[in-house]
Amino acid sequence: MELTFDLKRAICGLFEVHADEKGVQRIVTPLEYPGSGDQIVIRVRPTKDGYKIDDNGEASLYASMAGGDVESDAVARWAEETLHMSPATFSEDEVISATTPDERLTASYIFRVAEAAQQLFSIATARGPKKVSDFRERLASVMIETARSLGVTLRSDVELPIAGGMKADYIIDHDEPLLLVAATNATRLLEAEIIHVQYRLEKKPGFVLAIAESQTAVGKTQFERANYYTGKTVIFSEANLPKLIEHQLH
Repeated sequence: MELTFDLKRAICGLFEVHADEKGVQRIVTPLEYPGSGDQIVIRVRPTKDGYKIDDNGEASLYASMAGGDVESDAVARWAEETLHMSPATFSEDEVISATTPDERLTASYIFRVAEAAQQLFSIATARGPKKVSDFRERLASVMIETARSLGVTLRSDVELPIAGGMKADYIIDHDEPLLLVAATNATRLLEAEIIHVQYRLEKKPGFVLAIAESQTAVGKTQFERANYYTGKTVIFSEANLPKLIEHQLH
């Protein structure tokens, strides 16, 4: 009996419950995203019809930052074939959630959503045959040719005068310097956002242009959000990038 009591207390102690704003309960679970060491966090939100239990889109974010693809066919099959047996759903805005009008089901749904978050991360980051990308080489070629045709100075791999030792892949000096960041993944796109914010806070002249190889490379949600936190974020286009740079410099 004593062991049973100790086990119950120990198991319950593995979960941290925090009361956030607007009645939201944030649960830090002992479950982790495989190989990352990051704990899965679930939120329980009161709604007019009951409760929404969700991962706040963090499984998708962590998977994208780890180089995963949450828009892959494997993820689509998982959402269609596996989640139909679960109360959890995977929405277009890349959030895993479940809803219930019954408060008694919230605890079990926390487990089901956390389980689904772990599955999504694992499937999205599963490594298939790795494709060698020539994105950086193509971008370098476009940047060199564009700088030559516009008669401007192009600097590459430039450490920026802000905290953190962050770098711009390219800088074109101008009244407002153009800082170009090659967003090869979600982490690099986040760095572009940080650079933009730092330049604004410190009132430094500079326009941050983030170039993503594709939405898949950085994650759809992260790509759509990035335009609010950079000067501009676009998908790489050999045809359109020179025009965009010329327009930005005039």
